[in-house]
Amino acid sequence: MAAEEAVEAGLSAERLQEAEEEAAENGASSAGGGEAAALNGEVGCTKVENNNLSVKAGSEVETKEERTEHESIRESDSNILDVSSDYPREKHLSIQRQLADLEKLADLNEAEKKPCPLCPEEKFKACYGHKLHRHLQNLHWKISVEFEGYRMCICHLPCRVAKPNFVADQAFSKMGAHYHCIICSATITRRTDMIGHINRHVNKGETESRFITAPAPKSSCEVLKEADADVQVLPNYFTPQKTDSYFNPKMKLNRQLIFCALAVLAEERKPIECLDAFGATGIMGLQWAKHLRSSVRVTINDCNENSVTMIQENCHLNKMKVKVSAKEEDNYEALGDGEENTDTIEVTKMDANVIMHLRSFDFIHLDPFGTSVNYLDSAFRNVRNLGIVSLTSTDISSLYAKAQHVTLRHYGCNIVRTEYYKELAARTVIAAVARSAARCNKGIEVLLAVALEHFVLVVVRVLRGPSPADDSAKKIRYLIHCQWCEERIFQKEGNMVEENPYQQLPCDCHGSMPGRTAVVLGPLWSGALFNTGFLRRMLFEAVQYGLDDVQPLLKTVVCEAECTTSKNFSTHSPSDENKQEECGVYIKTPDMLAESDVVPGKRKNNEVMRNATKRQKTDNSAEHPAFYYNIHRHSLKGMNMPKLNKFLNYLSEAGYRVSRTHFDPMGVRTNAPLAQFKTVLMKHSTPTYAGGQTEGPLQLTEDVQVGDQLQAAADSKAKDDELLEEKKSGDTAAIFAEDCPTHCAAN
Repeated sequence: MAAEEAVEAGLSAERLQEAEEEAAENGASSAGGGEAAALNGEVGCTKVENNNLSVKAGSEVETKEERTEHESIRESDSNILDVSSDYPREKHLSIQRQLADLEKLADLNEAEKKPCPLCPEEKFKACYGHKLHRHLQNLHWKISVEFEGYRMCICHLPCRVAKPNFVADQAFSKMGAHYHCIICSATITRRTDMIGHINRHVNKGETESRFITAPAPKSSCEVLKEADADVQVLPNYFTPQKTDSYFNPKMKLNRQLIFCALAVLAEERKPIECLDAFGATGIMGLQWAKHLRSSVRVTINDCNENSVTMIQENCHLNKMKVKVSAKEEDNYEALGDGEENTDTIEVTKMDANVIMHLRSFDFIHLDPFGTSVNYLDSAFRNVRNLGIVSLTSTDISSLYAKAQHVTLRHYGCNIVRTEYYKELAARTVIAAVARSAARCNKGIEVLLAVALEHFVLVVVRVLRGPSPADDSAKKIRYLIHCQWCEERIFQKEGNMVEENPYQQLPCDCHGSMPGRTAVVLGPLWSGALFNTGFLRRMLFEAVQYGLDDVQPLLKTVVCEAECTTSKNFSTHSPSDENKQEECGVYIKTPDMLAESDVVPGKRKNNEVMRNATKRQKTDNSAEHPAFYYNIHRHSLKGMNMPKLNKFLNYLSEAGYRVSRTHFDPMGVRTNAPLAQFKTVLMKHSTPTYAGGQTEGPLQLTEDVQVGDQLQAAADSKAKDDELLEEKKSGDTAAIFAEDCPTHCAAN
């Protein structure tokens, strides 16, 4: 009777067994009672039933209390399952090393259409292999959480029951998406909460998984080779948000440019101490040490412990010795002796600002993820005289005027989207570099500025002293940009406020157009962007080390620096040309090694500094023109433009300096005003259709007439001056009789 009542009451199996035992004990006691029990059978049955009912009520209260306690514990412990189970145990299906492992789980089903191993059938039906691969990659693998080579993918299986929703007195429970923790087997719904959960385990020192995990296979790390340097990277090396060992193959051109700049500096003085402040995989420092060897002492730094471990493994992979010191002071003293092995690479784990404050370097490269303005003050604090600082900025959205408020916040510069936005980005970065160097009483000489699709690279040479710092600060100016015709010009030097700033623009848009037609951009760097002598030496080093990818870019930049269309390059050593200065910078050539010995990091004497200043003033006139024009931007509708190379020849024949630019494949760098640029372009354009034959010459004659009127007005003004002078001499009547028709024709 008690067992049947317990079943009807819906008790658990354990409560049912207890009820049966109690019923058996009560039955035995009643059988031993004899006739008295038989006579009082009805009374005994009622007592047993009453006792069972009391047990049932007490058990229901206990089960409710236990359920509430379990629910509170489960919510407080982030849904930890099987806490009391024995370890180790098998890992969940959603925890895998590679995407191929998930696909292998789906391949266990031999049917043609395969179901998803992490989704129930009602959520994702069975499909073909290509669709399943796309589903696993985009839904499960893409938003996974990584920990020690494992990926905790999102799971939709009924592992975790979501809280019920009460609708019309009916409870509906659905399975929620969740993650399985690899350490404690907790189930967590949000990815951000899962990342924080893993970080709490790491902070507590709980990094060992309680699952039965096989050792990581050797194939999980991929080995890439670039410029005779092998680097070991993780499978997700191309995503910086998901890995510590970030390696971007698209930055190969950037790495080759920096290597050529370092090779040129290594020819000036040996040995030099160079720093890669953000090592990641250490590919850049490995290339420096492997090719330049005894000429450089390489230090690779990174603040991430996993990256430092990866750098050490890559050094051993390239048969390089690694030097790691716990204390920065001991490390500094060991390097000062100069008796270490030339194939030794020093690997440090510090913040980039800290290591640049503690030690001095001849060459510093900054390549953070995003902007590099946070590290400029530290870089110029201890960099040696005539050293080189190179920085790569990858915050393209702000530099290319897509996020103008970010540009104002990081660089203190106001810019807009223009046709020359890439050069505008380079001048923005150089202006920030010049201000940081001036705060440390140092000036800069820009050696190279490159702005491509993925990055902006700036290489500058450091000139110590307040005079070079003042000269560099004076080259930071504001730019006046016309929004109608996109003509631009730097503001004049001086602090006096002009009554009409529009008069500085060569165009007349303000007089012919209503409203305000121009904007003020900046502050920007107004000096040169290239150093011709340094670029030629970089090209020579690129040829010597067989860097074929960077040679076409360097040739284009050399032509751009000289503002010429000629492409005659010599591959012999630049020391044969006996060039000892480059845009105001004193360079020690091999021919002068016996005459003078300049100690790295020391000041030059006053005579050399005065000579460098004189050369800097004389070379300013030979600087390349600022900015460029896009030939397609200023083309005419219905007219065929000439070929770009032919158009360069037309401008050169007109008496202007002209060259192509690496910033824009259809850009033309020239010192010609925009009006003359359009005049030459229209003069050599041909109509595309018959109807355009009447429109083309009309537009051409109008512009030519405008130019002729300006020229005639200038001639008439000159003749008026002559008339006034001749009028004083008494020849007024003859002159008016001779020149009156000319004035009428000019008018």
